Amino acid sequence: MALLEILEFPDPRLRNRAVPVTVFDAALLRLVDDMFETMYAAPGIGLAASQVNVHQRLLIMDVTEDHSEPLVFCNPEILAREEVGVMEEGCLSVPGIYDEVERAQRIRVRAQDRHGVVFERDLEGIRAVCLQHEMDHLEGKLFVDYLSSLKRDRIRRKLEKERRDRAPAGRAPAGAAQSR
Repeated sequence: MALLEILEFPDPRLRNRAVPVTVFDAALLRLVDDMFETMYAAPGIGLAASQVNVHQRLLIMDVTEDHSEPLVFCNPEILAREEVGVMEEGCLSVPGIYDEVERAQRIRVRAQDRHGVVFERDLEGIRAVCLQHEMDHLEGKLFVDYLSSLKRDRIRRKLEKERRDRAPAGRAPAGAAQSR
């Protein structure tokens, strides 16, 4: 297994729409394992393939503290949404930033597992919110898109400054050329 690079806002690759997963092979299994290792190390509770620059409709999540409920969703589709609520969200692609986002608190999802087997599952609370958040990534959307343009611009400038500050001397941070 390997740790993957997580793209950070405002990297334009985060805006790419993912294509359906069509091949369920050893490479996909390896990607899923690498994504779990990356997510747990970050640490996070969800990760979309788009965040690691693989633009396929694949996401993983595990909201448990002991990593006991790893879930894989290939080609997820929300069938039903109920009970809208507001929850504070954060994102591995927008490190250190948290804000409230309105989402359905209960959903029914249809997807395929890592082997291509179709399943349906009901999710609620943090699981429902996490799945919707990660599905947004597959559409090229970030949670900061739900915020005002003023907040989003402030966040972008803050993260760009942090990247510049931690970049080795004489070397531009990744994504710096595209950040305008």
